[in-house]
Amino acid sequence: MVSKYKYKYMAKGNILVVDDNKSILSAIEMLLQDEFDTVKTISNPNLIPSLLQAGGFDLILLDMNFSAGVNTGNEGLYWLQRAKELKPNTEVVLITAYGDVELAVKALKKGAADFILKPWDNEKLKSTLRNVFQLQQSKKEIKILKKKESILKQEINREQQFFIAKSPEMVKIMSLVRKVAQTDANVLITGANGTGKELIARELHRASKKAGEIMVPVDMGAISETLFESELFGHIRGAFTDARKDRTGKMEAANNGTLFLDEIGNLPLHLQPKLLSALQNRAITKIGDNKPIPINIRLVCATNCNLEEMVAKNLFREDLLYRVNTIQVDIPPLQNRKEDIEEIAGFYLKKYCSKYRKECMQISKEALLKLKNYQWPGNVRELQHTIEKAVILSDKKVLKPDDFFFKPMLPGPTDAFSGTLEEMERMMILKTIKENGENYSAAAGHLGVTRQTLYNKMKKYNL
Repeated sequence: MVSKYKYKYMAKGNILVVDDNKSILSAIEMLLQDEFDTVKTISNPNLIPSLLQAGGFDLILLDMNFSAGVNTGNEGLYWLQRAKELKPNTEVVLITAYGDVELAVKALKKGAADFILKPWDNEKLKSTLRNVFQLQQSKKEIKILKKKESILKQEINREQQFFIAKSPEMVKIMSLVRKVAQTDANVLITGANGTGKELIARELHRASKKAGEIMVPVDMGAISETLFESELFGHIRGAFTDARKDRTGKMEAANNGTLFLDEIGNLPLHLQPKLLSALQNRAITKIGDNKPIPINIRLVCATNCNLEEMVAKNLFREDLLYRVNTIQVDIPPLQNRKEDIEEIAGFYLKKYCSKYRKECMQISKEALLKLKNYQWPGNVRELQHTIEKAVILSDKKVLKPDDFFFKPMLPGPTDAFSGTLEEMERMMILKTIKENGENYSAAAGHLGVTRQTLYNKMKKYNL
């Protein structure tokens, strides 16, 4: 009794039994009534098409011979083929009184899930049908998961922002990006903070052969040194104290897609050989494991540092630079491509009017002139935040010059400063980074903080 109810719980579903012997139909119906939600029996195989088109059957238990004196199995093979044509996802198990290995092989090739001989063993028959049903449910789940995965990839890779390129410099860069995207060459994107390096990386991915796969971004400056290997390569359960379960690293997650290593210049020197080894071998090994996992990735890196200068100062490995820098894309600061300001401002204006449910605003000519005359030390990111702030605070349909507020510029050595403590800290960080040639490790040393603390401050002040 326990076994009976266990199986009833495990193997729900609907089954169609087709056999010309009504005694067999009655016996099988009684045998399977506790195994399936519905057991439908028919003696005429010509009813199969209409029943399948009506839907609702997960399995078919199908006899192979229906005409008196015929034991070739051809009738069963015919109806097997018809059933698979009508409902490819419905599994078919064939049953016959004549054991023939060649016939069984032929049936399996035509799509049969299994083959049972008469007279059957009751437990074996039930076990076979349960296994076929569970396999069918697993296939359904896999299809659903693959569909969800496809939708998820589309959503992750969905174009959130457009890279607007109207200036001659950016038109040339976008032409290079589309050309390089069609290859598997590693790309290094350089430029100051806020110029849109990640947008260029996403454009490379969208235009590449891997566009249907995922792009995994990794902020190299934000990864703790102690967790570097776990983040990039993953770990297995028990590999270290807090490793309570297996973890997939970012490089494995990006397999068959694009791996975007942002701010690669912030990767400490002693960790660079581990990244280089993974890129050279095209394989990673999880912490606590010794089995290499092959990876197939398109590598795109970005930095606001001068990696050649860092190589000269022994802060960056030359062989790693050659590995990531097959093609280099240099993005100019916004102040050097002011033709793009009006287009970018218009894009974000439309975006934030929609986000904050405001009537469609416009920017006056005087306000646009103010935007074009500003130096934009924070580049496109600063322009984006400036537009967002104006949309939030203004109730006008046309934005005027006084609707736009800019961050105070760094004071000269003799200028007095009367701002807030946070503004002073921001300026000090900017000044120190500039004096150290945008070398974050050196700047952190001068400021008396760790590189991670400096990076967190930069995130806080949107530097």
